[in-house]
Amino acid sequence: MAKVLEGPGMGLLRKWGLQTPNYAVVGSSEELEQLAQANDWLNKSSLVVKAHEALGSRFKLGLVKVGLDLKGAKAAAKEMLGRTVGTLTIREVIVSEAVDHSEEYYVAVKSTRDGADVMVANCGGVEVESNWDRVKRCSVVVGDTPSDAALEGLAKEAGFSGDLIPKVADFARKLFLCFDNEDGQYLEINPVVQNAAGELVALDAVTLLDGDAKFRHPDWTFPFAAEFGRAYTENEEEVMAVDSKVKGSVKLIEIPGGDTAMLPAGGGASVYYSDAVVARGGKLANYAEYSGDPPDWAVEVLTDKVCSLPGIKNIIVGGA
Repeated sequence: MAKVLEGPGMGLLRKWGLQTPNYAVVGSSEELEQLAQANDWLNKSSLVVKAHEALGSRFKLGLVKVGLDLKGAKAAAKEMLGRTVGTLTIREVIVSEAVDHSEEYYVAVKSTRDGADVMVANCGGVEVESNWDRVKRCSVVVGDTPSDAALEGLAKEAGFSGDLIPKVADFARKLFLCFDNEDGQYLEINPVVQNAAGELVALDAVTLLDGDAKFRHPDWTFPFAAEFGRAYTENEEEVMAVDSKVKGSVKLIEIPGGDTAMLPAGGGASVYYSDAVVARGGKLANYAEYSGDPPDWAVEVLTDKVCSLPGIKNIIVGGA
């Protein structure tokens, strides 16, 4: 499962016909200034600035600023960029157009053992966390798509009425199409809001995809977010790039401070050997594995990266 940051996640939503605010992902306040010269919405709209990293509770951490003009957005970007939270350094911010609204809703699709659940609630934002009983769902078996009637029934069950019923059903239908065609594991839009024109707009996107399906999606040019509270290392990114291009798999996760490197064949062997090293008081320098008959050159890249890890005294090579 691979986490996708908000910017590229919103891009996937747009691809499948869902409306989002105008937005831009930038790495400096100077870049934001340049973009404003070509995009009027940055000069005319109320803006929201958020840290564009895999972080929870961004608002509580002071990493979400709302109701800003361009000058305030540049100041917020400058304040956030380079800030360290735990072991993660903020390298990008996402600047988006604020959308006036009075109500917030929740729509999500998640993978299940038998297919997927489509979930809808007529409350959203932080409110949904304390009202989980208001989230209604319908199950879709593998290979099927939810019917319009089923989705409209789901919207009614969730408490929507009037013209919101077909609008919510259509939004959920498009989100399911995105989920199904983009090899989704979990897509959550919280909140969904209604703009002044009566259109439903996705203000945020939580996107988890099947990372091993990247070879099927040439337009997935975005990097996956790191899952360990830190940015990926250069070695990890290079191995991930190889993994996305080959049959089978090659994996590498660096563990700073360890002295025993691992280069096993097979996911089961990698876990078994790692457990054995730790059980005997060893300190792992990495997790690695190759399986599914990857080409020799891919294994060579992985081997070079493992052998170049700093401070290693032992390398364990094994597997079936």
